[in-house]
Amino acid sequence: MHRDSTVLHLRNGGTSVILDFDGGGFPAVVHWGEDQGDLSEYEVQAIVVASLSQRVSGGLDQPARLTVLPQESAGWQGTPGLRGSRQGRSFSPDFGVTGVESGPSTLVLLAIDADAGLTIRLELDIDSAGVLSQTLTLTNAGLDDYQLEDLCVTVPLPATATEILDTSGRHLRERTPQRHSFTIGRHERESRKGRPGADATLLLSAGSAGFGFEAGLVHAVHLAWSGNHRLAAEKLVTGSVFLQAGELLAPGEIRLTPGQSYTTPTVIAAWGHGLNELSARIHTRLRARPTHPATARPVTLNTWEAVYFDHDLDRLLGLADAAARVGVERYVLDDGWFRGRRDDTSGLGDWYVDDGVWPDGLSPLIERVTGLGMQFGLWVEPEMVNPDSELARAHPEWILQPGGRFPVEGRQQQVLDLSHPDAYRYILERLDALLSEYPIRYLKWDHNRDLVDAGSSRTGRAAVHENVVALYRLLDELKARHPGLEIESCASGGARVDLGILDHTDRIWTSDCIDPIERLTIQKYTGLLVPYELMGAHIGGPASHSTGRRHDLSLRAGVALFGHLGIEWDITTLSESEATELSAWIDLYKEHRPLFHSGTAIHVDHPDPAVDLRGVVSDDQRTALFVFTQVRTSSFYPVGPLRFAGLDDDSRYQVRMLAESSTGPDAGQSPLSWSHQPLTLTGRALRTIGVQGPVLFPEHLVVIEITSA
Repeated sequence: MHRDSTVLHLRNGGTSVILDFDGGGFPAVVHWGEDQGDLSEYEVQAIVVASLSQRVSGGLDQPARLTVLPQESAGWQGTPGLRGSRQGRSFSPDFGVTGVESGPSTLVLLAIDADAGLTIRLELDIDSAGVLSQTLTLTNAGLDDYQLEDLCVTVPLPATATEILDTSGRHLRERTPQRHSFTIGRHERESRKGRPGADATLLLSAGSAGFGFEAGLVHAVHLAWSGNHRLAAEKLVTGSVFLQAGELLAPGEIRLTPGQSYTTPTVIAAWGHGLNELSARIHTRLRARPTHPATARPVTLNTWEAVYFDHDLDRLLGLADAAARVGVERYVLDDGWFRGRRDDTSGLGDWYVDDGVWPDGLSPLIERVTGLGMQFGLWVEPEMVNPDSELARAHPEWILQPGGRFPVEGRQQQVLDLSHPDAYRYILERLDALLSEYPIRYLKWDHNRDLVDAGSSRTGRAAVHENVVALYRLLDELKARHPGLEIESCASGGARVDLGILDHTDRIWTSDCIDPIERLTIQKYTGLLVPYELMGAHIGGPASHSTGRRHDLSLRAGVALFGHLGIEWDITTLSESEATELSAWIDLYKEHRPLFHSGTAIHVDHPDPAVDLRGVVSDDQRTALFVFTQVRTSSFYPVGPLRFAGLDDDSRYQVRMLAESSTGPDAGQSPLSWSHQPLTLTGRALRTIGVQGPVLFPEHLVVIEITSA
């Protein structure tokens, strides 16, 4: 930015941000979204001038504009970006910009209010995927404490944003979409559970009416944070339309002493013409991280739904043998291995191998697993403690509590205070000891209850923020001590899914529900944020543990293809034909694993809600794999054409069915013409016309391969 310029145009990855610095305070955000091209300063200035509002009757003499940190001192009458005070004083700071450093796609801005004794540092970046990220750092430059109530990042929306999409849910049914009109006022989503929660929205999206996965301009924000948070969409009568995201702070949680600073979690913002393009930007950003998993994601067997708490060595050895035969590459021993843990009412916190169940330790099982060529993994829940445990009886002061009483229990559990130095050291020592004694390559890290009354016994103050920071530090320390260790974030399934935790772990457990019909929705909307290689998707047994519904193996496996594939099933009882079929699905996953874990995720907006059509297209658009699922009976019979998005319009493709789980009752009399004879069509024809879909029974699917001809 030139010293005498009042405008700034940042660009990268197909995204532009235009800022107007005229006025001396925080710059107004004139545009965030589609790249505006290589503009001269005059052309940028013209866009800024074109955006200015007139003064209107009944309004302020100087109409307020949406800035990077909207404040009442500038006439802003919407929700401010900063709230706090010094015991009621300095409640409305008036910042002046004192320094600006910018590059083609980056901005670092410094501002100060000397009277209020506050400084702000804004860091803004547009990456090569076109994803905008921002943080704000507030420093107390005064002589007494400053009580911070709220500090959030604000991004503008275009006037075309007239509809909001977010997700809600519950345990076993996370990421359920909900839509409504974006009217005047504020739509706010909060988490007060010490973790994002099963009902959290990963993205708060706003777009043009009826936007979908393939079309419609849509913008969204995500907070990369694993604790309490607030996301909001707001529209004012003045025409300002914007999104906000920030940590939700408890009263007194962040009190800045003189010289102390607070930095917001990183806010990730992305846009696209359709949700497919928006999520592809985020996935590209994640895949560019130096910490992103670089090795093939191993097929994983988790023992929970196979044996539950029945840790019989012979049974577990037999499960390991069966796993190796079907092609499993990682074997994870779930809950029940540690001292006093015969059910879920006791033992949490006592992280020693139970010598009553494992008289020779875990070595006999681990030696069999590794001897069969598989990695060994272990389930832990280090942040939790059962009141019925040696740890809780010895150190009740290590439990999060508001002072003088314990919180209401959840799952017969309380929560350890990792911000307590002694508690932190104990957990680090115990996990480090296990990882040092045994060749454990993977930890399934669970977190099975929401936090309430989460206070520190040392300070008496709310301690959610400090515990999230301590958790991140603990995860990093374990990985530093044990190079190659991978960690899964599990929280009653999908209750802690965010890009904050994924900066310190290697995948998330998407949901405790692996019923494939439920998983279609759960995985679809989790996938808006999380690429397939970071999203655990397992093949369950014939009867779902969480819904009781029964499904063919083909449906259970076909839905699990789009993720980090695993098995959650006692496969020691499989017949020879079942084992052969399971092996074939695992082989199919392994064959296409590079495509699944590097390509672009595609969801097709089919007009029939009974139809689910999703897939992944390679970066060079030469290869794609789609799965058509007949979710339930359709209003159309036959189902009609299936279109395929994400391909190159001018390329020619061969289309064929790879795996067919079942056909409908009429298929034998009149087989679909292309079901056994591949077709060659252009990408444009596949996108706009499509091919006739096969007649399927409800809750069945087919796998369709599309390759460049």
